[in-house]
Amino acid sequence: MKIAVIGQSLFGQEVYCHLRKEGHEVVGVFTVPDKDGKADPLGLEAEKDGVPVFKYSRWRAKGQALPDVVAKYQALGAELNVLPFCSQFIPMEIISAPRHGSIIYHPSLLPRHRGASAINWTLIHGDKKGGFSIFWADDGLDTGDLLLQKECEVLPDDTVSTLYNRFLFPEGIKGMINWDQPAEAIHNWIRGNDKVPGAWTEACEQKLTFFNSTLNTSGLVPEGDALPIPGAHRPGVVTKAGLILFGNDDKMSVWQRILPKVLEVEDSTDFFKSGAASVDVVRLVEEVKELCDGLELENEDVYMASTFGDFIQLLVRKLRGDDEEGECSIDYVEMAVNKRTVRMPHQLFIGGEFVDAEGAKTSETINPTDGSVICQVSLAQVTDVDKAVAAAKDAFENGRWGKISARDRGRLMYRLADLMEQHQEELATIEALDAGAVYTLALKTHVGMSIQTFRYFAGWCDKIQGSTIPINQARPNRNLTLTRKEPVGVCGIIIPWNYPLMMLSWKTAACLAAGNTVVIKPAQVTPLTALKFAELTLKAGIPKGVVNVLPGSGSLVGQRLSDHPDVRKIGFTGSTEVGKHIMKSCAISNVKKVSLELGGKSPLIIFADCDLNKAVQMGMSSVFFNKGENCIAAGRLFVEDSIHDEFVRRVVEEVRKMKVGNPLDRDTDHGPQNHHAHLVKLMEYCQHGVKEGATLVCGGNQVPRPGFFFEPTVFTDVEDHMFIAKEESFGPVMIISRFADGDLDAVLSRANATEFGLASGVFTRDINKALYVSDKLQAGTVFVNTYNKTDVAAPFGGFKQSGFGKDLGEAALNEYLRVKTVTFEY
Repeated sequence: MKIAVIGQSLFGQEVYCHLRKEGHEVVGVFTVPDKDGKADPLGLEAEKDGVPVFKYSRWRAKGQALPDVVAKYQALGAELNVLPFCSQFIPMEIISAPRHGSIIYHPSLLPRHRGASAINWTLIHGDKKGGFSIFWADDGLDTGDLLLQKECEVLPDDTVSTLYNRFLFPEGIKGMINWDQPAEAIHNWIRGNDKVPGAWTEACEQKLTFFNSTLNTSGLVPEGDALPIPGAHRPGVVTKAGLILFGNDDKMSVWQRILPKVLEVEDSTDFFKSGAASVDVVRLVEEVKELCDGLELENEDVYMASTFGDFIQLLVRKLRGDDEEGECSIDYVEMAVNKRTVRMPHQLFIGGEFVDAEGAKTSETINPTDGSVICQVSLAQVTDVDKAVAAAKDAFENGRWGKISARDRGRLMYRLADLMEQHQEELATIEALDAGAVYTLALKTHVGMSIQTFRYFAGWCDKIQGSTIPINQARPNRNLTLTRKEPVGVCGIIIPWNYPLMMLSWKTAACLAAGNTVVIKPAQVTPLTALKFAELTLKAGIPKGVVNVLPGSGSLVGQRLSDHPDVRKIGFTGSTEVGKHIMKSCAISNVKKVSLELGGKSPLIIFADCDLNKAVQMGMSSVFFNKGENCIAAGRLFVEDSIHDEFVRRVVEEVRKMKVGNPLDRDTDHGPQNHHAHLVKLMEYCQHGVKEGATLVCGGNQVPRPGFFFEPTVFTDVEDHMFIAKEESFGPVMIISRFADGDLDAVLSRANATEFGLASGVFTRDINKALYVSDKLQAGTVFVNTYNKTDVAAPFGGFKQSGFGKDLGEAALNEYLRVKTVTFEY
């Protein structure tokens, strides 16, 4: 029989294996998505057998079954559904679809207990027998005809875990304790609701949640403080060992030790003000973890919740799973591409949640390889910016991010870098889809350098420090003056489309290392890796609100960030024209701190005494790297007259060897341009050059195939007054000009005759010449006998109208810090 298995856990895995052993054909397995990079056992087993595995976070939206999910299920042609253990709600369109219907497992002896918390009720009622039922599903999902029941004995001290220690069960309903019953009944109720959902009551106008109950029949009542509980036979007693509760037969149950060793414990009792030291933190954490099997608790949690009331609430949240920063509902777009399934969020990311834009506004994001629509992406509006800034401000001023130590901040950033590395191939695939990046280059540079950047700045977190400064003393008194380096607050980061993830990382890593919170606006045409990055910040445990991502237009989102009074810093990479506008807005709004990495027309001077083979190789890279969509690309090559013709001949020979094609093909050298408007701009740029008399040696046209492909292009005989000699193409266009043999100062004058100053380069074997040229070139970066050699430790930024401020290196941290001077007199 053709069977679809829908479920999860080790139990689901065993059922799957048994079905195959009995000779049935499992046509598909539907299970839960991976958590923290770990797949569910059922899915893992099926993948080993080559059975199709589908991992959906949900099956329906707004009460309706998701059409894509239903279609994929129907394509399998299952004759029977088997649901061994399933925590998800499966629509009736799936339940009723097979010819033989659906068989469901239920953790109780029906009809004794129904619903998801049936196993809890088995313990709550003190049942002596437990078990399970197998039944046909109908509209109620647990009310169909019974096929099989099997029972087992319930031991006096059984809990949910011990009763079925190999099973995972959905959450049950919350329970309100009925105090008018014997102590054993109260004990049964608490253990039946142990951890999830948690038995609770109202006391002292606060909600108290109970777990880890044991039954005490000794009759001894330890000394402690009375805790009145409405409806209880007598007040509870707060002791050093825990909270003692009484039934109407005066037997006791004990809530095991989690209290510090103080005489009186109240919600306001502070762990540290009561005399606890750091070693007591370790002891408290380890005792609680021992009592609450599986609880993830860290020393930092005690520091963040140092009063007893706050600590108990923290434990309750953790035990219920409410404290997991990485858990949120994500509506993915899934694509099978590059021999993998990529899962891409497509909504705004605000305050740790993926949400639709105001008015459900969306825009298409296009695959430049063939011009097809990848998906609809939420398009942020002005109100969405305000929400994101408010979330970032709250996270900065009131959240955990500002309270944790700098070292722990670095630890979270290291964890984020590790997750980026685990998802490196998926991120590179998305860069290829959304930006046209050649996959092999995306692995190494777009994603690889992003990972390196976060690791580099994670290491800086606990090394940001001020200094002490000797000043004139206010005699006869003395003075001490020191400086503190502090985060500026909420930062807005506006990134370009050529390196969507890498430009995000260059700025965001330094921003977070300094302790700020951030609102990121990716380019409207390449938003997908930024949204995937947002998902990874959740998995890394970055607190909600610290990182927010808003795809949208520059005129709305970028402008509002520049104008917003609660944003204290803008980091921007893009055109000089837009950079000037941002700088003006930052000044008018609230005199924001701003750093700008703007346009370039980087000169590369190639002298006759160079290593010509290397100069040709690196000259090609200086122009055609990343399809020419490279901010430091050599916008103009000056080649000494005596080697000019040979240099051109070799370059053209190499250009004709380049493979232009699908960026996901491993042997592709040159992928599509990023978007259609840019392709049109490149064609117009080349037409300018031809019109003004430059020699078009090769290229200059769109490649005749679907997508936004442009031929690698070479111009020679380019004179200084020409448009293409002065303006940046930002594409695969090599601009070559001659200079007279030995005319060093003249070529330097020509190279510097531009308002841009982002990068530059020189090729020569003469060290004296190299040093002289690097000294005279007016650019933020000078490459000598190499090009494009950037590193996370080396500061990067331009001169003149290429902007100011630095990315990368220690210098980048200063863009996101403010210096405070503090002077004492004593």
